[in-house]
Formats: sequence, structure tokens, C-alpha cells
Amino acid sequence: MSLTGKKIGVLLSGKPEAAAFTHGVKFAAAALAAGCDVYLYCIDDAVLGVARADLQALRGRGLKLYACAYGAHRREIPVNDAAAFAGLTVVSDLVAGTERFVSFN
Repeated sequence: MSLTGKKIGVLLSGKPEAAAFTHGVKFAAAALAAGCDVYLYCIDDAVLGVARADLQALRGRGLKLYACAYGAHRREIPVNDAAAFAGLTVVSDLVAGTERFVSFN
């Protein structure tokens, strides 16, 4: 079964040093390598990891990276071009518009 072109949504909520964050990033990398369109949304403490080199490298491979604007504001992270900062409506759209949606907490 080919995964090429399948849309995968990934939600990360834990701190960047948490194992779940690392697993989520590796999952996204594997899905990209398999030819999937990957949409990754960082919420809560995960917004602290948006600028990480591994996530930014995945953007260069086609990852669509989003971050919670409210979560960034609460953690005094300036909105910048490291990700598309957006609200929870985007999460809803990702859940509805992807073939699979997974969460790493």
C-alpha cells in the first residue's frame, strides 16, 4: 500500500525534552520519508520547540508546521516565521482534513 500523498496530522503538546516530543518528530520524519503530506501542530509546551533544528529541517523536506499563537504568547515566545502561528481552528481543520491524526503528549 502506497502512502504517497496521504495526509497525516500530528499534534505535539509536551516539552521539547520529553520523549513524546521526540517520538512525534521522528514519526513526522518517517511519514515524510514515506511520501505523506505531514501537518504538525505544536500546542502548550511544545511551542517551546518550534525553532528546533530537527523541526526546521523537516520543514525543508515539506513539513507544514503550525504552532499555537496563544501558547506562544503565554510563554513569551515571539511570533516569527519558524512556524505558521494559528489558533485551535487549524487543529480542527487538520483533524477533519487528514486521513490520520495522531497526538504525542
